[in-house]
Amino acid sequence: MDDNQIFLGIESSCDDTAAALVTGGRRILASVVSSQTALHADFGGVVPEIAARAHAERLDLVVEQALAQAGVRLSDITAVAVTAGPGLIGGVMAGVMCAKGIAAGAGLPLIGVNHLAGHALTPRLTDGIGFPYLMLLVSGGHCQFLRVDGPEDFTRLGGTIDDAPGEAFDKLAKLLALPQPGGPSVEAEAVNGDPDRFALPRPLLDRPGCDMSFSGLKTAALRLRDQLIAEQGGLRQQDRADLCAAFQQAVAEVLAEKSRRALAAHPVPVLAVAGGVAANRTIRAALERVAQDAGTRFLAPPLALCTDNGAMIAWAGAERFRLGHRDGMDLAARPRWPLDRSAAPMLGGGKKGAKA
Repeated sequence: MDDNQIFLGIESSCDDTAAALVTGGRRILASVVSSQTALHADFGGVVPEIAARAHAERLDLVVEQALAQAGVRLSDITAVAVTAGPGLIGGVMAGVMCAKGIAAGAGLPLIGVNHLAGHALTPRLTDGIGFPYLMLLVSGGHCQFLRVDGPEDFTRLGGTIDDAPGEAFDKLAKLLALPQPGGPSVEAEAVNGDPDRFALPRPLLDRPGCDMSFSGLKTAALRLRDQLIAEQGGLRQQDRADLCAAFQQAVAEVLAEKSRRALAAHPVPVLAVAGGVAANRTIRAALERVAQDAGTRFLAPPLALCTDNGAMIAWAGAERFRLGHRDGMDLAARPRWPLDRSAAPMLGGGKKGAKA
């Protein structure tokens, strides 16, 4: 891959409209993210219809902003990469159509990118690591362990059979009347909490393997909340903080133990983590200890590259471009798109559809 090639990445799979320009030499020339948090605040979660409309209105603007930031023109770009799935189908369609229009109008190659591959390949963009490595992809819609042996060679070692951790954080925040998105709200509340006050379950730790479950953890927190309200006539500020701390600690311990098992079964030089939940400091610290105990390097991207962004899509597109992949104008938006096509589908569903 030519270090001077420039790739435009477009991302619109959930509630962030993003565009970025990245070179084949791993330089991020520009990265623009337009958040929809305020649009969905009154609904306690992402509303697909609102998200799709907002993407359609903002995509051309964020692309224009990225080009201006980077100081490049469409004629300088090597190829257009776009998230083609998995995700909320309306948003994915908006992004794919925008990318097709740019590619057709400027005469550029079009590359469809799996959103999960964007996250999984982020350590290659940020740190230039080689293959293989172990990736824990943990976000609002997905949670799975992947052994990454190439830009399109992913082996799923385990995943959630129901809610993803980010989804569980969102649901806990809603139960406790905390702002959305739930992850940052729960983490902020947990700072003043006692994680040992409430005994919450650690689902599936009694079973072998790397599969996970977080739905029961949310249900246990709901019962504790209702019990406190019944006994006290309400929920005190300290109760809320302690519940958040206990919940966060339970998620961190489950992810840490499952990571320990994944590394034991597949010893590799690097344990990497990506996705929005990777921004949680308690979870990062737990995973870092696991890697240290295993004698493995721990790698977490900068916080801005943990959540959805266009840079990871541009880089994943660059990796596919180097392998000779190109897509035509028949590129389809896909609500589901497993990285490991040989693995059996996971049970359950979440914000972004059945677990791949």
